[in-house]
Amino acid sequence: METVQVQEQITAMPRIGDKAPAFKAVTTQGNINFPADYKGKWVILFSHPADFTPVCTSEFMRFATLENKFGNANCKLVGLSIDGLYSHIAWLRTIKDKIEFKGMKNVEVKFPLIEDITMEVAKKYGMIQPGESKTQAVRAVFFIDPKGMIRAIIYYPLSLGRNFDEIYRALIAMQTSDAFKVATPADWNPGDDVIISPAGSCGVAEERMDKKDGELQCGDWFFCTKKLAKEELLHTVLKN
Repeated sequence: METVQVQEQITAMPRIGDKAPAFKAVTTQGNINFPADYKGKWVILFSHPADFTPVCTSEFMRFATLENKFGNANCKLVGLSIDGLYSHIAWLRTIKDKIEFKGMKNVEVKFPLIEDITMEVAKKYGMIQPGESKTQAVRAVFFIDPKGMIRAIIYYPLSLGRNFDEIYRALIAMQTSDAFKVATPADWNPGDDVIISPAGSCGVAEERMDKKDGELQCGDWFFCTKKLAKEELLHTVLKN
């Protein structure tokens, strides 16, 4: 029974719609109180298996070069691994001084990287997956909104580097849904049509199908799209 309880503690993870578990931590940018320090901002909290590993190095370089782009979308980046602060510092210095990858070089990582030797934070967020590793965090990505609520979660195995275009796309899609009260279809990108909520009554459904003009394009009563200009979307979303 004790073994089962330990495993549940390690693999338990918060769910979409939950409040982001709170913690205080030492990072490469000083102490943080999470998520309180980020109130009013979106946050991407992401974990990586270990410092001085090649896939993680490529990811940190990519995130660092995109930090301003995420910042323009009112989003902060916070990294985590189960390594000590001095290991973090040495690794980030090595990235800046020595590593070149896909045209990126002299890359300085300015967002905080959490020290989590005790695995306290990793356990709170279910980042330890025993089937993958008992001592390394998988590549978890948590999207946390300005109210401190978890809005999306993406998990990758240790061997798979993340797609940062998709991470940014997901962020903008969620912000679009909040701002315009719409949903985004498969493979959506800014400038594509968006989906409006299904009709809530027979009357609304009939009205939608009878209308031949206007902004809605309905394949049937439950599937209606409308145009949302990329310029309008980005002006609204990125103005923060």
